[in-house]
Amino acid sequence: MSVLALDIGGTKIAAGLVDANGQLLHENRQPTPHTDDPEQVWAAAERTIADALVAARGTVSGVGISSAGPIHLSDGTLRPVNIPAWRGFPIRDRVAGAVPGVPVRLAGDGLCMALGEHWRGAGKGARFMLGMVVSTGIGGGLVLDGVPYHGRTGNAGHVGHMVVDVDGPLCNCGGRGCVEAIASGPHMAAWAREQGWVGPKNNDAKELADAAAAGNEIAVRTFRRGARAVAAMIASVGAACDLDLVVIGGGVANAGPVLFDPLREALRDYAVLDFLADLRVLPAELGGEAGLVGAAALMRDAV
Repeated sequence: MSVLALDIGGTKIAAGLVDANGQLLHENRQPTPHTDDPEQVWAAAERTIADALVAARGTVSGVGISSAGPIHLSDGTLRPVNIPAWRGFPIRDRVAGAVPGVPVRLAGDGLCMALGEHWRGAGKGARFMLGMVVSTGIGGGLVLDGVPYHGRTGNAGHVGHMVVDVDGPLCNCGGRGCVEAIASGPHMAAWAREQGWVGPKNNDAKELADAAAAGNEIAVRTFRRGARAVAAMIASVGAACDLDLVVIGGGVANAGPVLFDPLREALRDYAVLDFLADLRVLPAELGGEAGLVGAAALMRDAV
């Protein structure tokens, strides 16, 4: 039987069916409601679940949930920064009520992205891996010795809030100098605009990446600044966790060489310990499927 996978984020809520080989057989997406009513958000999630159950003819082996965090594994609740209606929302119990009689597993979306890439994507075969997303925010998850590492509360791998500049800019989390405050898409675009860059239409990270690829000096300098921040973070996590692989996905990562070339160059300056000599950095392969595939992998790894 397939696993019902649920992927909850601030922009969309998706549910799908994933088979024993990690193949996504069915997917349904709903926009995440912008509301203060937690039940309206749950109703969108419930619709995707119902659609997946119809496709599965009512029978699944379990449910894996990937969600934006923070999450709380101890009681199965959520407090996603980007879903303000859910503050302590009992997602695990609600899903268990909607899909009775099967196990339900919960993890952060960064960890599920890492698990998806580890199972079917760029991370296949890696024993010590960081999977991360560089997009509107920066998140991540750890696979250590081949298994997911949840941490004490379920929030291990929040690499976007590692400090890489002690006197750096304020972050949305309330801290200062986080890599997310330097290298996420909106922050890079804002910094470039402060330097005088003007995009053709939206002045956003996608236009900034196109400008960098075309050789615009400010855009290139912005990506180099962001890449060095990400490289400093990777070197720190690599040293702490003895990593052999980092897989990077997300909208900013889709910029390709304008991010990865300066990132790998900067990593040579930061990751100088001999046991980090073979640390690889690769682009993700699964795109938007990674969260659902990784949520399904929670059931596989639990077994």
